[in-house]
Parts: sequence; C-alpha cells; structure tokens
Amino acid sequence: MTLPSLPSLSSLPAVEHPELVAPPVATALAGWAGAAEVAVVDIDPDLADTAAMSEAYGIPLTASGNCVIVSGVRAGDERIAACVVRADTRADVNTLVRKLLDVRKCSFHPMDRAVEETGMEHGGITPLGLPPAWRLLVHDALLDEPVVVVGSGVRRSKLLVPGRLLADLPGAEVVDGLGR
Repeated sequence: MTLPSLPSLSSLPAVEHPELVAPPVATALAGWAGAAEVAVVDIDPDLADTAAMSEAYGIPLTASGNCVIVSGVRAGDERIAACVVRADTRADVNTLVRKLLDVRKCSFHPMDRAVEETGMEHGGITPLGLPPAWRLLVHDALLDEPVVVVGSGVRRSKLLVPGRLLADLPGAEVVDGLGR
C-alpha cells in the first residue's frame, strides 16, 4: 500500500511513528483499520496554522482539513462536536451545526477546554483520537480529495489522510455543505 504524500513533505507511516503525534492520536491510529493508509510528516511548528503551512509547503487549501470544536447546551446537557471542514471554507456553525446538535446557540468550544479534553495542542487538534462522546462532523467536500492534511494532535507534524477515509473514522458523520 502506498502512503499518501505531497511533493514538499516526507511521508512516514503514522502507525510506526507514535512519537510524532499526540498520545490520543497514537491510540486511535493503533485501533483503526484505516491507519495503514495514513502518513505523518514533520513540519516547522511555527507553520502549523493552515494558511502559513499552505504557503510554506505549497499545499492548496482544498487539500487541508481544519478541525474546529464547537459546543452548545440543551436542557442542561452540553453537546460537543468536532467539525472537519475543507480549509478554503468555514464551518456553518450558526445554522447547520447548531441544528445538528439540536441546541439553541452553538459557539466555538473554549480553547483551553478543547486542549485539556482532547489531550492535543492548540493548532494541532485533529479528528483522530477525540473523546468518544463527541460527535465528529466531516465536510463532504473532503472525501473527494486524494490527500487531506489534518492535525496530528501536536504542532510539529501533520497527518496525510486519503479523503475517502475521513468517512470511515470512528463516529464520523459526513455532512453535505458543512463548510461554506
């Protein structure tokens, strides 16, 4: 099986390099059938933010997936979701995600809580290894991308995932038009 790659980055098998990802991500990769097709690449941690990374490494925004954590409350019950959207779009939080979570108001989850609850670094949060109670909403547009760059749980690396595999992540819900 050929690992996903991009011309400007050196791909390594993610399952063989747990030291390059956050511990929850390593655990998730170890238990996921699709992990054999996932690569990890070293990057400059100062370039972890999508726009900087895309420019520095020549990666189109359409080949990157941003993972944002959102939450809302209904009848005292906090509902949290990770939304993975193509980087040239923004998650439709105020309409689509709010309705999917069935909450009156939906907003970005506080970053300090997102970091603590995921065990991942700010700027590296990824759809792999999230708390099992969280919903995982995946932008349908990402599934057509041959390679999608997502976080690895740390700022010093990224994962390269065949887009079609995002639909196979544990708990993934593919949502048409999640990104606008």
